[in-house]
Amino acid sequence: MTRQPSRIVVFGAGSVGCYVGGRLLSAGADVTLIGRRRLQDVFTEQPLKVTDYEGFEFSTSLSPDQFTTDPGAAAGADLVLVTTKSAATEEAGAQLAEFLEPGTPVISLQNGITNADRLQGLLPECTVLAGMIPFNVLEKAPGHFHHGTQGQLMAAASPRLEPALPWFQAAGLPLEERDDMEPVMWSKLLLNLNNPINALSGVPLREELAQRDYRRCLAMAQEETLTLLEMAGIRTVKVTAIPTQLIPYVMKTPNWLFKRLADKMLTIDPYARSSMWEDIEAGRPTEVDWINGEVVNLATRLNTRAPVNQALTQLIHQCEMDPSQAWPAPALLRHLQGALDDYRARR
Repeated sequence: MTRQPSRIVVFGAGSVGCYVGGRLLSAGADVTLIGRRRLQDVFTEQPLKVTDYEGFEFSTSLSPDQFTTDPGAAAGADLVLVTTKSAATEEAGAQLAEFLEPGTPVISLQNGITNADRLQGLLPECTVLAGMIPFNVLEKAPGHFHHGTQGQLMAAASPRLEPALPWFQAAGLPLEERDDMEPVMWSKLLLNLNNPINALSGVPLREELAQRDYRRCLAMAQEETLTLLEMAGIRTVKVTAIPTQLIPYVMKTPNWLFKRLADKMLTIDPYARSSMWEDIEAGRPTEVDWINGEVVNLATRLNTRAPVNQALTQLIHQCEMDPSQAWPAPALLRHLQGALDDYRARR
């Protein structure tokens, strides 16, 4: 596959954006990262380093043109990857609208369900596509971004992506084009429902998922979501080695059986944690309203409630104010079961 010149801009380059941008740079792509001053200061002193759980490693010093805080650097882009937090979607769209040419393809590689639609409203002359990053990226040290779990990049199919696809392939991050992104995004969100549980646990993902009571908490949130998706007529698709509908059942199995069943589904290195944990540690607002909150919103549209996901959303907002309290697995399970029992008693 021939690699044609293609200028790729990553807008909102934090952990995910710097990792994806770094992988593309490793393939020789023309990449501009637009992010916050904190990282600009980091890259003035040291290189960008990207690694993954399979042993990939790449490091490069960034020029002032390769990492900037100036949204104007998006002008002339052949492809824009938006990797901001969901709360910054409107700000990103308004800034990009000043500089992008009509028809520019823009992929929303953000958590949540609605970001691509929100961006399209602000960029009506661009081709905005929903995308998905299923894997975890952690900033292990300033400027060092580590990909700790498996998964493949996906985006809504569009002919406008064709020039950039060879660069993703060469970077070892092939971009799979899909015609069913709504089911894909909801299926990914079912996995992301673990983000608040991991943040509340205070331990790495592998250690958290080794504890059955934490997995039972996740299964409760997933089962609640699957019920709502069925009510809404929204299907799910297989995004792991285990069919999506079966994941909650696998989560509830005893530890010895879970390890055997989930070996192919969960390739996680010891460093991996959720981005929500990282946000809380850094004192930043989390994306819980665009993860568990999406489930709560879906329940509201269906004239019902999502007590488990609502409880997790509330706990994370409390943790944003006071991050000192960690939730042992039995205590979190009791809390969520109590929220569910209270809802059932009031019906």
